[in-house]
Amino acid sequence: MSGLLILIPIALGMGLIGLIAFLWAARSGQFDDPDGAATRILVDEDRPLPPSENHDSEE
Repeated sequence: MSGLLILIPIALGMGLIGLIAFLWAARSGQFDDPDGAATRILVDEDRPLPPSENHDSEE
């Protein structure tokens, strides 16, 4: 019985911490674009880069 007096407040505290962490993540925009990362891997980024203007080698 004395174990329940310790474990129940610990479980409620951990649940409260998890709820606060979820609300913080939701407010900071962590869940705004859940499909973006999954489809970003399918985009071909192997296009050649445009020529850069390198002024160091103009001697």
